[in-house]
Amino acid sequence: MRFRQNENVKLRRMNETQPQQVRWVTVDADYAEQRIDNFLLAQLKGVPKSLVYRILRKGEVRVNKKRVKPDYRLKGGDEVRIPPVRVAEKNPLPSANLERVQALTSQILYEDDVLMVLNKPAGLAVHGGSGLQFGLIESLRALRPDAKHLELVHRLDRETSGCILVSKRRSALRSLHEQLRNKTMDKRYLALVRGQWQSHVKQVAAPLQKNTLKSGERVVRVDAEGKPSETRFSIQQRFTHATLVEASPITGRTHQIRVHALHAGHPIACDPKYGDPVFDQLMQELGLNRLFLHAHRLRFSHPQSGEAITVEAPLDDMLADTLKKLRAQQAKG
Repeated sequence: MRFRQNENVKLRRMNETQPQQVRWVTVDADYAEQRIDNFLLAQLKGVPKSLVYRILRKGEVRVNKKRVKPDYRLKGGDEVRIPPVRVAEKNPLPSANLERVQALTSQILYEDDVLMVLNKPAGLAVHGGSGLQFGLIESLRALRPDAKHLELVHRLDRETSGCILVSKRRSALRSLHEQLRNKTMDKRYLALVRGQWQSHVKQVAAPLQKNTLKSGERVVRVDAEGKPSETRFSIQQRFTHATLVEASPITGRTHQIRVHALHAGHPIACDPKYGDPVFDQLMQELGLNRLFLHAHRLRFSHPQSGEAITVEAPLDDMLADTLKKLRAQQAKG
């Protein structure tokens, strides 16, 4: 059990005719150090984030009978008061027999009792939402119904392929998140970018700000008011009209590598949000029709043993074939 429910569940009346139920939950020690806002989002699946933060702000959520801020980190044995809120019905998990779901089994690169690393295919969102019935994590939960605590450790854009880390225990998730916060987890990406990347540009440090367009589309821009962001780049191979670079994000902002590459003057090939149509057309003529951004290597300390784990994800056929054709062009001169 993730949490144990108190026997003395208290009832409160929102009005005289409609009694509502308040839940009191005791936090298991394995879930210590989780932020209260993330705890509530997990407990109240289907409730908008805005509502979760509203009930926190208004003091309707209490920990040990006291008001807390959203960044409060829970302790084992904490008593959490969760007020009555309307929870949307959960979307059912996809069928484990769906071909797309079953195909994920062959994409598992590493697995043990507490975590797994997969080579996420391009085009698959990491979770359902925004009109998507299900994503990677829902598919894994359908494949592994006995694994009750499967959680994403980090995220990849839907268009990005490669290494993604999934925890199977709360204690592992906590350890891996700590590595992310301390910047001791090493994530490396391969990106094919426009033009000749300049040798002296080894890092891009530019603050990033999320923006919502009138159409409702979310984009990220370099903005002095944005969050500090840094990506390191190294040249892997040069081609006539493009450069293959390795990108290592020091921070973990939305679309960070894509926007930092654009900021450096080298948008990534076939990027639907930040790309260059002329360059993209050249790449499409080689058969590339997806974002050339791939999380090819992940290095972290195992949550239990402390052993250094390195996992590499091979390029899919389309990306590998694109590089093969570019190298053939280069050889011809």
